[in-house]
Amino acid sequence: MAQQATATGRTSHDASPVAGLARFFPEATPVRIAVQLARTLEAGATASFTESTVIEFGTSREVFFACRTPLEFADVLRLRNSDSSLDVEVSVVAVQYHPGQTVVAARFLGEVPNWIVKS
Repeated sequence: MAQQATATGRTSHDASPVAGLARFFPEATPVRIAVQLARTLEAGATASFTESTVIEFGTSREVFFACRTPLEFADVLRLRNSDSSLDVEVSVVAVQYHPGQTVVAARFLGEVPNWIVKS
């Protein structure tokens, strides 16, 4: 005899907005890497680093983070950690707007030899 039941879903209602965006990228792995963010203005030129953020998820080609800076698809950014072992340019490939923050998926523009997330 069949019985009705309810089950708790795997997604948490408290999950971060970054986790919500990362779920569209099956290879995304949780990471926590503090970085400084700067928008690239022209070829080779960057604005001063405008804010600190944390890369919350990564794949071999993308990073996922939230910031206060308003960004759009195809914006080019520079991300740098405190010891400059990660200092890369990325292009925004997805954006979600939430009150007070922008959630971003950004793809590396070049090879990143010391990136820790491998496919």
